Amino acid sequence: MSSSVSTTGRSGLVYLVAAGILWGTGGLLGALVHRATGLSPVSVATCRLAVGGLLLVGLLAGARRPWPRDRPAWRRIGAVAVLAAVFQAAYFGAVAVSSVSLATLLTIGMSPVVVAVSEHVTGRHPLDRRRAATIGLALSGLALLAGVPSGAPSAGGLLVGAALAALAAAAFATVTVLNAAPVPGLDAMTTTGLGFTGGALLLAPLAATSGLAFDPTIGSVALVVLLGLAPTAIAYTCYFRGLAQAGPGIAAVLALLEPLTGAALAVVVLGERLTATGLTGAALLVGALMLAATAGPEIRRPHTASGPRRLRD
Repeated sequence: MSSSVSTTGRSGLVYLVAAGILWGTGGLLGALVHRATGLSPVSVATCRLAVGGLLLVGLLAGARRPWPRDRPAWRRIGAVAVLAAVFQAAYFGAVAVSSVSLATLLTIGMSPVVVAVSEHVTGRHPLDRRRAATIGLALSGLALLAGVPSGAPSAGGLLVGAALAALAAAAFATVTVLNAAPVPGLDAMTTTGLGFTGGALLLAPLAATSGLAFDPTIGSVALVVLLGLAPTAIAYTCYFRGLAQAGPGIAAVLALLEPLTGAALAVVVLGERLTATGLTGAALLVGALMLAATAGPEIRRPHTASGPRRLRD
């Protein structure tokens, strides 16, 4: 029988690939915003959530979209708000006490593992050999691409950073698994807009300790808006939309497009050079992403209540 991906699955893949590529611009844009405004990383993250969320809320209001009215929809929006705030705070906390490479490696690398274990334990999707091999290949590539922690952080800093990165990974994995199950009457744009606006409000008190004000110029404001638009509002709307069609397992793996795109942008835009180790890691990541993207529909989507379906020949 044919192993081709269904039309719905292909559509989901397109959304997830778009999300991963757009996320890859976030590191460069975040660095440029920090340089232009002087804001701390957690303040940049708060502005990112606030601008991205409010842009979508304004778009929804302009289109006269009806607001969610039932409790399940608002529970989902509230969960996304909390998880977005936890993810941002934990990730940038890990960066502050350890290093960017360690925080990136653990946060992004652990997410597909947490998703896979969660689906295996709950019986939604047993961890087969192909999926385990894909995750293993992806983690090896990410480790080589991210490199070892720089700056020789203390043992205490490494432990705290690892714990915070694990918390960030758990938050991202949770939002991935949670949003794979659609809520009737709640679309991806509304989830992202209202959820991220709420997340910014939750994160604001923490960001206020390091300051949220900056000298607005045309360049700095444009950068903040672009950060809130491309790798935030558009990227997460695509991610949540693709989740429902492709499933959380492949979504978590395709999120690894973020460091791959970030590395490519660093080479093209910033003139950085990848070492032989980094190039090997990038190649392994590409291989893992291709394995995930070419998996059959039965592999990508969770099992139904009627039991697992037979894999196609």
